[in-house]
Amino acid sequence: MGRMLVRAIHEASDLSLAAAVEHAGHAQLGTDAGTVAGVGLIDRELSADLDGGLAAGDVAIDFTAPQATVKHLDQYVAAGKPLVIGTTGFTDEQRALIKRAATQLPIVLSANMSLGVNLLAELVAQAARALPPSYDAELVELHHRLKKDSPSGTAILLGEAVARGRQVRLADQVRHGREGLVGERPAGEIGMHAVRGGDVIGDHTVYFLGPGERLELSHRASTRETFAQGALAAARWLIGKPAGLYSMKDVLGL
Repeated sequence: MGRMLVRAIHEASDLSLAAAVEHAGHAQLGTDAGTVAGVGLIDRELSADLDGGLAAGDVAIDFTAPQATVKHLDQYVAAGKPLVIGTTGFTDEQRALIKRAATQLPIVLSANMSLGVNLLAELVAQAARALPPSYDAELVELHHRLKKDSPSGTAILLGEAVARGRQVRLADQVRHGREGLVGERPAGEIGMHAVRGGDVIGDHTVYFLGPGERLELSHRASTRETFAQGALAAARWLIGKPAGLYSMKDVLGL
């Protein structure tokens, strides 16, 4: 995602890359970020100096890992720069720390930066609200074999959309996979299933299965550029906003 963001910023007419930051042990520190991203020299070396990078830019975009994002929250707050977080896999405790940081600076946090996925979430919520309880909700997500968190942040986002439409809590209704003699499917259950393999960037399908028919709402990502473009849209939108925790729904005006 770092390389994709560098590439997307390089191609944008209204944006420029102030800094590209990696962890202190990264093998390509000191290398031009444009070379790493495959766009040629752009006079921005890959650095481990987060404070320097924050001082140079107007908005920060964090695509790292949950522990890294949380570790650097104090630096983001001290810099006072708007923050876009595309990292996934946060625990409830980590989300609480992000929410606390958002009392001091504007933050866009989303489990998926794709504009299409966030629109899908709204469509899922509408379907869940409109369809009767006899329609069973099941989610299936498919990702590459190297993905570390499961279920995906996007699957949780979509599960929460189902729960929101039904006016229930996802945690009270979710069922992660099934094995053994589990009995009949309880009414109201929200099934969630993770598939891993190959180099799939990300496929998500929400099923509403009713008597004699089923509705399938799907999103398939064919390039990570989709997520980079969404993050840049969030960065543009976030400039000038007051402190607070925002989502891609806010960015899209939904």
